[in-house]
Amino acid sequence: MEEDKFDTFKIILWIILFLVFGIIIITCKPQTNEYIMTVNGPVDPSETGRSLVHEHILVDFIGADSTGSFRWNRDSVVAKAKPFIEEVMKYGVKTIFECSPEYLGRDPLILKELTEKTGIILVTNTGLYGAHYYKFLPKSFYSADAESLATEWTDEFINGIGETGVKPGFIKIGVNPDDTLSEYDTKLINAAAITHLNTGLTIASHTGPDKPALAQIEILKKAGVDPSAFIWVHAQRGSLDTNISAAREGAWISLDNVRERKDLEPGAPNSIEWYADRIIKMKEEGLLHKVLISHDSGWYDPAKPGGGTINGYTDIFEYLIPALKERGMTPDEITRILSKNPVEAYKIRIRKL
Repeated sequence: MEEDKFDTFKIILWIILFLVFGIIIITCKPQTNEYIMTVNGPVDPSETGRSLVHEHILVDFIGADSTGSFRWNRDSVVAKAKPFIEEVMKYGVKTIFECSPEYLGRDPLILKELTEKTGIILVTNTGLYGAHYYKFLPKSFYSADAESLATEWTDEFINGIGETGVKPGFIKIGVNPDDTLSEYDTKLINAAAITHLNTGLTIASHTGPDKPALAQIEILKKAGVDPSAFIWVHAQRGSLDTNISAAREGAWISLDNVRERKDLEPGAPNSIEWYADRIIKMKEEGLLHKVLISHDSGWYDPAKPGGGTINGYTDIFEYLIPALKERGMTPDEITRILSKNPVEAYKIRIRKL
């Protein structure tokens, strides 16, 4: 009898140990290393939800040699931007990727305060903006090589931007719309490639037409970076055929400047109907999973009294989504564009060829 009791005790003990170890295995299972870096630190990609991938809170067009946070009052910017963020949150938006680069109005402290006051997730960037023929590049850029630029951008990712402690969640660069990339444009995309391989940050490049987009993709491939790390910003300025070919290589096709324009005829280029038609064509090619959309809207302009007029962030929801539904797009497909694609594009991971 005593032996039977001992055997029963052993069985119960093994069951208990099995359950305990099972719980440990479940709760301690390896977590993904992929995340979104926000102004408040890393978050799991599942937390970002419905996202706007290219918007602005503040933009300063005065030029790299004259700009700085001394040109605006942070409290005033926050007060003016806050109602527009709260308005778009009513449409279920949880995350905004703020695309103003350094020397063009980047201010992480404004974004951090807006997050605290509204609950929106905001993501800022590293990089430099060479579009508009280098007005927004500092003098130090010209004597630097791609490697030293990448070192600076990587340092921001590791240690934070200046003294703010805020880390960038993507790389924002800009090139000019010429048929051939200049040496400065080439330096920027090479620096972005090196930074991506160091950090896993996605490269969002203000681009526009076909040829500079394809040229950047080729440079990235030569550097060993998969095109899936590249967002072709303003891809609506490119042709449908090249949007399709770039997406098939893995690049992200960002159709920006989505706004209801009363001055355009329905179906005219850059009208809501035109955007809806291009998205449907991408879907028909089996490439909806590579499409991003944004307003490229905002913004507080410190050169204008009171910051000027801010254009809101709601036209996608008020005009484009209804137009897509009229063309047969399903709720799951809309979720794909607004929630799943942004997180796939921006979650941090090194993407090598």
